[in-house]
Amino acid sequence: MKLSHLPHRDIKELYQFVTFRTYDSTDAFLQKLEQQNNLDNSKKQMQINDKLDYLNKGCYFYTDKLSYFYSLLKENDKILYDLIAFAIMPNHIHILFKPHERLPLIMQKIKGKSALELNKRLGRKGTFWLKDYYDKGIRDRHHFNIVYAYIKNNPMKLPENNRAGRFYGIYE
Repeated sequence: MKLSHLPHRDIKELYQFVTFRTYDSTDAFLQKLEQQNNLDNSKKQMQINDKLDYLNKGCYFYTDKLSYFYSLLKENDKILYDLIAFAIMPNHIHILFKPHERLPLIMQKIKGKSALELNKRLGRKGTFWLKDYYDKGIRDRHHFNIVYAYIKNNPMKLPENNRAGRFYGIYE
């Protein structure tokens, strides 16, 4: 039996690394990559993330949209989760946090609320976020440090002219 998607790890108080992206960021290459069963899940996700960093599709996080999403993440800190680090990229989001609620509820609240507001600010309707998200439970301190560094350095991978205004936060 082949599984196309691994189940989400949903354990309260287990540090989580979560990545999700805009619906419009999906292109044929990403769809093909997601369907490849010969790649291990973490390698597949790294290739997807690398592609998203340079893809211009579904890039909405500039100006007031960027500020809004930053505020939303901070507003839920200490309520839904303890926010450790995040990077708001033009078409996707990386978050490292310790959940206080079930992961599906956290993602529903973040994605649901933000989709309504972001569509309003963009003057559009319809699906804003891709339905699924990638999550990985943090196994140990070494894994935590790798994820933390990845999030911290992710905005620096963007071309210089696309880097301005990227928010990332690190909390100790």
